Amino acid sequence: MLLELTQTASPYAPSCAERVVAYFAEAMASRVINSWIGVCSPLIDYKSVHSSFQIFNNISPFIKFAHFTSNQAILEAFHRQDRVHIIDLDIMQGLQWPALFHILATRLEGPPQVRMTGMGSSMELLVETGKQLSNFAKRLGMYFEFHPVATKFGNIDLSMLQIRKGEALAVHWLQHSFYDATGPDWKTMRLLQCLSPKVITLVEQEIGHGGSFLDRFVSSLHYYSTIFDSLGAFLPSDDSSRHCVEHCLLYREINNVLAIGGPARSGQDKLRQWRSELSRNGFIQIQMSTNSMAQAQLILNMFPPAYGYSLVQGDGTLRLGWKDTSLYTASAWTSHALR
Repeated sequence: MLLELTQTASPYAPSCAERVVAYFAEAMASRVINSWIGVCSPLIDYKSVHSSFQIFNNISPFIKFAHFTSNQAILEAFHRQDRVHIIDLDIMQGLQWPALFHILATRLEGPPQVRMTGMGSSMELLVETGKQLSNFAKRLGMYFEFHPVATKFGNIDLSMLQIRKGEALAVHWLQHSFYDATGPDWKTMRLLQCLSPKVITLVEQEIGHGGSFLDRFVSSLHYYSTIFDSLGAFLPSDDSSRHCVEHCLLYREINNVLAIGGPARSGQDKLRQWRSELSRNGFIQIQMSTNSMAQAQLILNMFPPAYGYSLVQGDGTLRLGWKDTSLYTASAWTSHALR
């Protein structure tokens, strides 16, 4: 069946459904091969991923939604703070931070001193991101330090984060399925507890990584069918940007969830939903403010409403979806120690 599907379904087809079938068939074929010969997770071309991620940011509201709602929650947590530290668990190109820097630099009480720890897998790319952010902060006249950490958050000890007394600490985590950005979930949770940040901004994809393979398959099929439909309503089938996002990002996510997340799993259980786990492990949810809702609505106004994006505020979160299917959920959290 997989052989027939891979031969008949095309990732260039006019039909969104056929494009989804083509990529799911490829991912399932990879899973079959992995189960036979034990192939490890492939090497990742991070430059290609980051470039495609930027294109996704330009043609769809989902990434902008994640960036601007998180920035608003961090801005509110940093109110009247003179020294602040942001830890980005997977900074990539740092696309979201210039907007926050600009707002911090124009505060009535003056800009704070800003330190940022950017985490990722490539020191070369982290250094380049740090240079770009440093140059932007310099143009704003804002004090800024950047500390690159080329490893996964769940694999470090606290000394690598250079925590300083008197700084307001924010942790930002935009989750995705391109690759495992943070390492073992239980270690990530333990480090978050040790840090006791003033705010954690979390943006989750509404797709389950835990549970059985069948659960992951059904959840991911529903999720990515919806994503492909949203792109298909906005861009023609032969659009190069759309194909780049589908092939370089969405297929990579599908393959990671189904093929790499299958036979080659490390044995670590992945948490289904971090919001419930944060609540269960001593963190208190901060209600996403009306300003966050306004930021998200401004982003959606950049895309014609006929295209079907939906924005819902409830349970203290903000959810962005397509045709009533929730795709990305933004939430903010703090520790008991600060309440």
